[in-house]
Amino acid sequence: MLPFSITLKPGESPYRQVVYAATRAIVSGDLAMGAAFPSVRELSQALKINPNTAQKIVAELVRAGLLEVRPGIGTVVAAVPRGNAADRRALFSSEVEELIVEAKRLGASRKDVLDAVDARWDALFGDDHESDRRRSGGRGGRSGGD
Repeated sequence: MLPFSITLKPGESPYRQVVYAATRAIVSGDLAMGAAFPSVRELSQALKINPNTAQKIVAELVRAGLLEVRPGIGTVVAAVPRGNAADRRALFSSEVEELIVEAKRLGASRKDVLDAVDARWDALFGDDHESDRRRSGGRGGRSGGD
């Protein structure tokens, strides 16, 4: 049994799906620091994926700093690394832009998008976005215009 939830969707890359599911479980705290992560063999068997794909998944999560290999112990969840300013700028300039363009295409307002982001943040991490704004010196509220 895997320590994170995933149902592989046909037609989508199993590699991307598993990396995302594991990352989500780690950053949301569902997989705690120091928790054992399945071996390549366990991943491969549980998900019925090629062992080479399972190896690439583990290698990617180690490269991202989400997992660490401890000799004699196995692969465990690492402390969640903080991205640097350049990482955040890259995220905000590409993925966020895609979200905004798609939202506009569907006729969503700015408020709709911000409310949806807040709702997903709350679902994943609890209602801590206000404290995030205070810590970062950001504004306490936002306008709801388009």
